[in-house]
Amino acid sequence: MKRLYDTELIYGRLLAVSQPHLIERYNKALKAFGLPETHLELFEIDKTGFSPQVAEEFGDPDYLDPNGINRRFIILTPAQATLPVVHTCFSNTEALVYEFYNANSRAIQALTIKDVIYGEIEDNVTTVEDIEDLLSIEQVEFKVLSADDVLGKAAELRVLVDRLKTEPNAWRDDAMLNRMVDLSKVAGDIRENRLVPDKVVFRHDAFWTSHFGGCYVFNDERTTTVICDPEAPGFRRSRPWQVAYIPIGDASRVYAFLAETGRLDPPRASWLEPSGFLEHRAQMAIRGLLRKAAPETDLSRMDAVWLQTWMHRNVSLINEDGAYPFLNSVKRDIAQSGHVDIRDVRDRFRFLLARAKPDHKDAWLTNRLITEYVPSDFVSRYVFNKQGFYEDYAGYDENYRQHVVDTLKTTYLTDKAAFRKRLYGL
Repeated sequence: MKRLYDTELIYGRLLAVSQPHLIERYNKALKAFGLPETHLELFEIDKTGFSPQVAEEFGDPDYLDPNGINRRFIILTPAQATLPVVHTCFSNTEALVYEFYNANSRAIQALTIKDVIYGEIEDNVTTVEDIEDLLSIEQVEFKVLSADDVLGKAAELRVLVDRLKTEPNAWRDDAMLNRMVDLSKVAGDIRENRLVPDKVVFRHDAFWTSHFGGCYVFNDERTTTVICDPEAPGFRRSRPWQVAYIPIGDASRVYAFLAETGRLDPPRASWLEPSGFLEHRAQMAIRGLLRKAAPETDLSRMDAVWLQTWMHRNVSLINEDGAYPFLNSVKRDIAQSGHVDIRDVRDRFRFLLARAKPDHKDAWLTNRLITEYVPSDFVSRYVFNKQGFYEDYAGYDENYRQHVVDTLKTTYLTDKAAFRKRLYGL
């Protein structure tokens, strides 16, 4: 993974922590969780405070995610709000933490001047034993604490201030006034500094989880749809309201579900032609064939001429696979008619034309699910399904690993936002 780390394809855009007072605060939070202190003098953290270096030191990548549920967080600075989440069992962890930062920015800003914020993203489940446990999670609550109890002292000071305002003789209580002075030395002027987070409860909506080998849950107005391995415990268990279960191996049913619920962008010229989507999928299909058919090939020599020569020499292999000829035929049909009738497309090729409807609230999750059926497109896998990408990458030989890294550097990493906008409309 060193190659990925050096190019920031893994653990990229993290925040370096080296200041002694921040390390001390981080250790206070670790101690509060019942964990050992870190002895590192420099480590990096993500939006939730997870550090790959601390995880390696502890020998536990789940030190902030025990049992894969009720994720812990450590906030040292408001600057963490702009960071990614690089290790999680739920795809919506990053969105939930982002909402928490946004809703409580003033409190986080004030608290982290004096203290470290830590806690858990709690729900009503302590362990995930079957799908029923996942479906019972409807909302989460951020249980927020601070190591030096600035939060508790601010709350106490607030109560005393209210007493001073409402009780006629409270100003005669010297003990109370002295206590207020002591508390204000820690909490500051609570009239100006909002120290207590206002919003801590958030809805737990559609998500992917790593439990049971990977499970997708989509919520619609009347139906919850679960897509995962049918061997997962609780698959097809009856519930008091309607739940649809789809085996993740049944690509036809998965596609039908996404299309019928309006989560897919219909394959039309209006976005297929300007995006270069078909050309991208075709290139990925050819590279996938190259990896399987000629793993010893020096891919650093690859250019348009070299690739065209290889394709001429391997026409039978390309035709047998079928993906590249299919995408070329779609390109011709689009140019002539402006659309594709998906009913005329064989099931195994439908996901080659699929991207999420960009304005749908589940667009990112839908694109992640689509990548499960187009494994040759390692670029899309990296963008939307990093866990899947890293698993794929571990199975590549060194030659193809270098090619994958070089391709991502010259495509996605040059301008991530522009790339996502052009190809996926996001």
